[in-house]
Amino acid sequence: MSDFYKKILDNNKVWVESTLAKDPNYFKDLAKGQTPPLLWIGCSDSRVPANEIIGAKSGEVFVHRNIANMVIHSDMNMLSVLDYAVNVLKVKHVIVCGHYGCGGVKAAMGNDSIGIIDNWIRHIKDIYRLHDKYLNSIEDENERFNAFVEINVKEQVFDLAKTSIIQSAWKRDQDVTIHGWVYGLNSGFVTDLGVNFSSDKDLDEVYQLNFPK
Repeated sequence: MSDFYKKILDNNKVWVESTLAKDPNYFKDLAKGQTPPLLWIGCSDSRVPANEIIGAKSGEVFVHRNIANMVIHSDMNMLSVLDYAVNVLKVKHVIVCGHYGCGGVKAAMGNDSIGIIDNWIRHIKDIYRLHDKYLNSIEDENERFNAFVEINVKEQVFDLAKTSIIQSAWKRDQDVTIHGWVYGLNSGFVTDLGVNFSSDKDLDEVYQLNFPK
């Protein structure tokens, strides 16, 4: 058994003991069910832990993570998480949180093949193509990278609003708001990018779905 593997098992025991010392009923209460107010769609990057960033307790954040926090309309994993969060858990907020220094976004700015992930990153390249005039006008490479991270988050929020799951909830007057954030690895702060929607009125008409009554 490697030292690292043994360490994380030991850490679990220490965590359980310290948690029970503070609250003997902590795990019993946690096992009764979950009613999180928030769904977090974030990047798989190990440096972006959803609960820790916002100081949330266990049971307060339902989480989906993938490379570069993407909302892809054919991704059944993401859609299943979204459907459960909105229609069963009745979350009030859905946050798409990207982060500066995102490796997936960086890879999408280049042409090197990485492997099977190339097919995933192609979706991010499509975002670049939509905004290439603006992005290519930014001479400083790091500034362009940061701008692309922000644009990618904003586009994912719009894609989230286009899903039948979110639109159906809005048509039922369900209280659910979607947001776009970006996290600074070197600062710890999140920035609200100002894409906060609680209806489909800001979507192009072609994306606004009508549901049978």
